[in-house]
Amino acid sequence: MTNTKRSDCPDTVRVRFAPSPTGYLHVGGARTALFDWLYARHCNGVFILRIEDTDRKRYVPDSVQDIMDGLRWLGLDWDEGPDVGGEFGPYVQSERLDLYRQWAHWLVEQGKAYKCFCTPEELEQMRKEQQARGEPTRYDRRCRWLNPDEVAAREAEGRAYVIRFKTPLEGKVVAHDLLRGDVEVDVSTLDDFVLLKSDGFPTYHLAVVVDDHFMRISHVLRGEEWIPSLPRHALLYEAFGWEMPVHCHLPVILDPSGKGKMSKRRAEKSGLPILVRDFRERGYLPEAMFNWLARIGWSMPGDVEIFSREEAIAHFDLKDINPTPAAAPYSKLEWLNGHYIRHLPPDDMFERLIPFLSRDLGIPEDVLRNDDRLRRLIPVIQERIKLLSEASALVDFLYKEMLEYEPEMLIAKKLDAAGTLEALRAARDLIATVPFEAEALEQALRQKAADMGLKAGQMFSPIRVAISGKKVAPPLFDMILALGKEETLRRLDDAIARLEKLVASSA
Repeated sequence: MTNTKRSDCPDTVRVRFAPSPTGYLHVGGARTALFDWLYARHCNGVFILRIEDTDRKRYVPDSVQDIMDGLRWLGLDWDEGPDVGGEFGPYVQSERLDLYRQWAHWLVEQGKAYKCFCTPEELEQMRKEQQARGEPTRYDRRCRWLNPDEVAAREAEGRAYVIRFKTPLEGKVVAHDLLRGDVEVDVSTLDDFVLLKSDGFPTYHLAVVVDDHFMRISHVLRGEEWIPSLPRHALLYEAFGWEMPVHCHLPVILDPSGKGKMSKRRAEKSGLPILVRDFRERGYLPEAMFNWLARIGWSMPGDVEIFSREEAIAHFDLKDINPTPAAAPYSKLEWLNGHYIRHLPPDDMFERLIPFLSRDLGIPEDVLRNDDRLRRLIPVIQERIKLLSEASALVDFLYKEMLEYEPEMLIAKKLDAAGTLEALRAARDLIATVPFEAEALEQALRQKAADMGLKAGQMFSPIRVAISGKKVAPPLFDMILALGKEETLRRLDDAIARLEKLVASSA
């Protein structure tokens, strides 16, 4: 990161990614974090991670770790946050409760908020009566008009209360969005929303405004679904007398069809991943995910599809984000992943495959790391997979003592069992005698096939099944060399024995 100030940046840029740990990091959250990070890095600003854990009912204990792991996997390092500290912490909202209570009560003292003593039962009855009259269901402000003596009496009784904001009763509120311009709302459509709950925890509205102010956030990037909250937050900033950050509401991410918002339900129905952990487990590379996410709602100049982090940082600007909802092109992600896989150095590719192979094959990582047979196959695997998780099916033959396949699989096209048996015997004898090198083996087997009046494929396909148990596998001679001469001959002998039984049974 350079310290040179860019001409398209304000003097100070402090942005935050502020997830709620009510679930695991998903595509939408990751895209928001990525745009935050890109803007901070582009402007030599500060990227902050803040955990907004005030929704205690939906809190998922391991989600904070999942969020942090997902961000780190994507390479989105933060400058301030729960684990790295910073001047404006703590960076977990449940550790900042005194601050929210202080400022909620300050609003009450200033006559800009009030204590509401209505019970859940009273609120439910209120809603039912409003529904019966065909009216919008919202708080009717009955506690707003309590005089100081009535408030004191209810407090003396020990009645629980929430603190509600005194929304102006008339006029309009105008809040600006960087991408969409002014958002204007008639205050008559807004209720007296809750700021502090009876358990002392703040609502999103209070906590986000207080935190953004005291953490000196300059730009707020969040999903389009939060636009309805913007007027409320504008009213709060005005009530506190604080300057409001620049707000930029990011476009909704649609499913690949572009017909609906990408949701957990839609993802499950289509079998597509939506959580960052799922992308990681399926074998996507963080480089490909970074590239893919960056293009959902933003594009490089010239619509360049493949670019580095440094190139994205150099060109990223909030004003270039397209506010139109953007479909998530999963097919493009698979294509990008294949591209990045093919361009990895073999040693890097080998290391990235190890965890997947260990998981899928049940073999310790250190055993795999020291297996030269596996390392030999990496270059040919690299050309054939689009996901790291696809590698296991291409190399599992190395680790099988006995292959499981039906003898009929050995039979070559336009050959019977007896003809295939003859070809396999000839192949076995050649492999046992010619130099054990790819070129020599291939030349000898092709010549033998021609001498027997066979096509090369009729000779090669039975060998492929015999040594791998599959009809689709890595290139034949790479497999043979990886297995070694002794193991190749053993597997050919086993295949010959299976064919001999098949021929005998059909005689």
